[in-house]
Order: sequence, then C-alpha cells, then structure tokens
Amino acid sequence: MVQQAGYGSWRSPITADLVVTGSLRLGQMVWDQGDLYWTEGRPQEKGRNVLMRRSADGILVELTPAPFNVRTRVHEYGGGAYWVSAGVVYFCNFADQRLYRLLPGSDPQPLTEAGPYRYADGVVDRARGRILCVREDHSRQGEPENSLVSIDLASGSQQILASGHDFYASPRLSPDGQTLVWLTWDHPQMPWDGTELWRSEVNPDGSLGEPQKLAGGPAESIFQPQWSPEGDL
Repeated sequence: MVQQAGYGSWRSPITADLVVTGSLRLGQMVWDQGDLYWTEGRPQEKGRNVLMRRSADGILVELTPAPFNVRTRVHEYGGGAYWVSAGVVYFCNFADQRLYRLLPGSDPQPLTEAGPYRYADGVVDRARGRILCVREDHSRQGEPENSLVSIDLASGSQQILASGHDFYASPRLSPDGQTLVWLTWDHPQMPWDGTELWRSEVNPDGSLGEPQKLAGGPAESIFQPQWSPEGDL
C-alpha cells in the first residue's frame, strides 16, 4: 500500500547508524619488516583509533585493545601518533597523552610518566636506544612550549635536543644515524604558509651539533622531509 507523508517527514531506511557503521577512517600507514601498519578510526567505537597490522603472509591483527586510542593532540590537530621499529610499536594514547610501548604478543606498557606533556611525530634511534620526537609542554599557562626531545627506551628519561621556535615537526634521522633533519615555523605563519628545514650532525653523546638551515622561510612551505636508503635527503 502506498503511504503519503509530508515533505521531510517520511521514515528513511537509511539511518545515521547505518551510514557510519561502514565508514572507517584510515590513516598513517607504516611499513616495517614487510608488515603494514595503519590506524582505523571507528565511529561505532566513538571514534577510537585502533592500530592494525597486516603481516607479510597476509594475517590481519588488531594490535591496540580498548580503551587505548592511538591519537595525539600535539598542535591540537595531531598527526604522527605512532611509530614502529623491528616489530615494536610506540604510540600515544589519547586519554592521557602518554607514550606506550607495545611488544609483539603483549599488552601496551607506559614508557613516559603521566604529566603535562604531549608527544608526536617520532623516529626510533635504535643505535642509541631512544626515540626522537616532538614534545609539547603544557606545564604553564599560556601557549605550550614546543621542542624536539630524546626519550630513553630503558628509563623513559628525556632530554631536550632543540627548542626556541614556536613549532617543531618531522624529525628524521639519516640511515646511518649521524644526521637529523626537522622542520620549524613561527607565529604568525601556519605550516602551509612558511616553514624552515634544519639539519644537524648528531654528536657521539646523542646531542645535536650546530643546526644549519637548508631551505624555507616565512613565504616558503617545506614539508615531509625524508631520507633515501642511500642517505640522500
């Protein structure tokens, strides 16, 4: 039987739940030892970001159990919430913004202490047993302080490597571990307006040498620096 209803008042079989159920948000793909990692934003779990892995032999595994949410709030819009080295995952948990370590077959364990810090956009320096990443310090009122830091994988202790700019991003270590590059920008620029690319030698004690600006400025936007396997930037 045909039923009539006023404009906009009929019941549609397409519900909001039906729409969002299959609308996974995929992000941040990473290769490590032939395995592919990525995040899935799941509307049916209130937007929780789950870390997934597809192994080289095709086995699909969900790595981060609830309630862990792989998401960082650095720069507020986030990005670079996890990284992988030799099968070991390091990720930022949205609820407390701490870094966690996830070993194969184990539950996530905290690497950093609870506190006023947020982390993002890291790289593992395996030779020195540490992580190099962006840290945002919210320990005082006003705008948070950005810096590049190293985090010891054994103790979780931290050391500031570079500071002084309003924003830092994309620390990338050369394949031989001897050179680090990164991006900075300062108010009033946004990263799509103007950034600067910096380079520094890594000293034997893990500190950085005198930084050299390679490119960029207030009217030139540099993004996503990468090293080739041969060490070309």
